[in-house]
Amino acid sequence: MSRQLRLPRDERGTTIVEFAIVAPVLGLLLLGAFDVAHTLYMRAALQGVVQKAARDLTLESGLNATKQNELDDKVRDQVRTLANNATVTFTRQWYRSYEHAAASKFEPWTDTNNNGTCDGPQGATPGEPYEDTNGNGRWDATGGNLSQGGAKDAVLYTASVSYPRFFPIYNMIGGSRTTTVKASTVLRNQPYGDQGVPTVRNCP
Repeated sequence: MSRQLRLPRDERGTTIVEFAIVAPVLGLLLLGAFDVAHTLYMRAALQGVVQKAARDLTLESGLNATKQNELDDKVRDQVRTLANNATVTFTRQWYRSYEHAAASKFEPWTDTNNNGTCDGPQGATPGEPYEDTNGNGRWDATGGNLSQGGAKDAVLYTASVSYPRFFPIYNMIGGSRTTTVKASTVLRNQPYGDQGVPTVRNCP
């Protein structure tokens, strides 16, 4: 049989051509999977670090800046064993109870009309009553409590970690060059004093 007749049926080298087509797509999928897996691992590790540091370190002097810095440094040092170029930031929000901390409900109010809003006066009817926990004279849904709080308060402690992506997936599909993960835990200030009693006011 002549070479011209064999050439259309010759399958030698097809595997190399198929691999050249599939390899870039497969590589992109693998890089994406590795990037997602690493982010999930970092989030889980950060949550463990935050919770362990909170358990190991007493908050008997919760308002003491030295104690707060000690907790922050412990978390920061452990995070940087996983990503030594990470930027770690911390926030603290205090609430009067674990229940309020879990629901991010800073100043609870009596929602008499069940509309989910702290309503002000309606004619002769006064505004709905709320607990002015931070004493600023206005109702705050979740803000206004960024500190360690006082005795017996529950503190929502959050660590945020940003670091450059380990896999250059952004070069191929775009997106951010950094990954940010967060972890939170609720701490309880020790009863080194009496918990503050909030003033009951009416919604404006």
